[in-house]
Amino acid sequence: MSLRLLRPVLRSRVPARIACAPAVAPRFRYYATEPSKQVKESDNTRASARAANDAAVGPFTWKAAGVFIVVGVGLYFYFTSEKAKVLERRQKELETKSVGRPSIGGPFVLTDHHGKEFTDKDLLGKWTLIYFGFTHCPDICPEELDKMAEVVDAIDKEKGPITLPVFVSVDPARDSVKQVENYVAEFHPRLVGLTGDYDSIKKACKSYRVYFSTPPDAKATDDYLVDHSIFFYLMDPLGQFVDAFGKNTTADDVTAKVREAMGKWEAAGGNKAAGV
Repeated sequence: MSLRLLRPVLRSRVPARIACAPAVAPRFRYYATEPSKQVKESDNTRASARAANDAAVGPFTWKAAGVFIVVGVGLYFYFTSEKAKVLERRQKELETKSVGRPSIGGPFVLTDHHGKEFTDKDLLGKWTLIYFGFTHCPDICPEELDKMAEVVDAIDKEKGPITLPVFVSVDPARDSVKQVENYVAEFHPRLVGLTGDYDSIKKACKSYRVYFSTPPDAKATDDYLVDHSIFFYLMDPLGQFVDAFGKNTTADDVTAKVREAMGKWEAAGGNKAAGV
């Protein structure tokens, strides 16, 4: 029998449910929990994380930002102002040190190059330039005394003879009155030369904070070296310290300092206001 003749027979014998069965079995998705519940739990987790983060760093608002900026700017200007005040105080301290009144100068009794007694009282009412040295000094003392004489001449031209130059010997064994007289005459006609015994010179040097190494028992015939401080002082008409000038300071520098000190003195009333 041909296949064409058998098709009706075969079709009639196949069960209907088999003929209608789907070719592929349906697929099913299994959830551990319901979908809506899972989404809700995820949202709750994210909300909890945000809350924990807010609790850790605090809520940020524009108001808080504004307060932060205002406080920061205020602190900046406060510390800037305080720094300026500190710098100003330091500058004033430095100025006070440079023109202040350290403990330099004081009472002394010596003998001038004319053989007369000369004390610290003889300096009152005058601007004094005072140098400590010795007549046998080979170079430094002459150089400093020449510089001092140049300053005195410059001030004399401007204000008259109101400055007194003074030379104090730190070598009493060799610097007699006559020796000092001959020595000071080489530098300036108004230069006052002072000498004395060892104890008197030591006291004067101590008052003026001057170092010297002359042996206390030295004799004029002994062979010894003398070391001493190399600078001279400017003292005001009250006998108070104003400034000190070293070897590297030029005559022009000293003249400018003396002129400046005199200007301040005169602006404050001068000798009359000071009672000298």
